[in-house]
Amino acid sequence: MDFIFMLTREDRTVSDSLRVLDAVRDLGITHIGFKDVGADRDTLRLLHERIKDMGATSYLEVVSTHRDQVLASVRTAVALGVDQLMGGTWIEETLALLGGTQIAHLPFVGRPEGHPTRLAGGPERIAADCRRAEEAGCAGVDLLAYRATDAEPLELVRTARAATAGRLVVAGSITTTQQIRALATAGADAFTIGSAAFDGRLVPHAGTLAAQLAPVVEAAAT
Repeated sequence: MDFIFMLTREDRTVSDSLRVLDAVRDLGITHIGFKDVGADRDTLRLLHERIKDMGATSYLEVVSTHRDQVLASVRTAVALGVDQLMGGTWIEETLALLGGTQIAHLPFVGRPEGHPTRLAGGPERIAADCRRAEEAGCAGVDLLAYRATDAEPLELVRTARAATAGRLVVAGSITTTQQIRALATAGADAFTIGSAAFDGRLVPHAGTLAAQLAPVVEAAAT
């Protein structure tokens, strides 16, 4: 599975994101993302350049669940030239804005609500949304499995895997290597971790961010 390291905490890009990149450079992380909240456009542009200079695939994940703000995030993704755009539920409008670019879109499936975002919708809704995204031409989907309120997380992952041949990314509230291995077994292609690393929840008492992330990198590779 691919590990997507999100330079985010509580749904905001961390203020020292450029320094963080330097701190984790030796871990060999090849998928790195951020959000368009918490940093100004110039910082995001420099951050994206640094990510690409590292040889990594870049991601922007949408924070808002409101249409106009989501589409503003899409425009930011286009201006920056990220590789993949995650989140949002306005598929047709998003794909129209991405037309002519090489940016892959992985929309949310289910019904994201609130802040921090929770995921409403059971397996039938998840399966239907996965099929809709694939039929529309999306590259895959973004599933907030461990923030689900209406179903067991791994059930949703297995449901999504059965419903789409596209890329299945599981985002949010992943804090253990056991969860990572369970996601791989259930069929996920990638997962994201951000806040858990910055909060020190992955490896209690580890002194550095690199020490938090090293076992995640190892688990993703096995």
